[in-house]
Amino acid sequence: MISVHVECYSGRTYAQEPRAIVWRGFRVPIAAIENMWRTPDGPLFRVRLDDDAIVDLQYVEASDEWLLTDRLLPRR
Repeated sequence: MISVHVECYSGRTYAQEPRAIVWRGFRVPIAAIENMWRTPDGPLFRVRLDDDAIVDLQYVEASDEWLLTDRLLPRR
């Protein structure tokens, strides 16, 4: 798991909808949220990035930290 900065929309709750990740100094927009579910640690999002890669983003509420947990498709 890799710690990343995530820009997100926070409406009624924090970390309601991730919009972009910033990793290694590059901002990568999130094109779509493919799925979202709740874990004991906090919300987990499967997202499609602008480059068509699909990754899992976990927001860990206890540490107020976003983690990139898995990259499912390679960059094109």
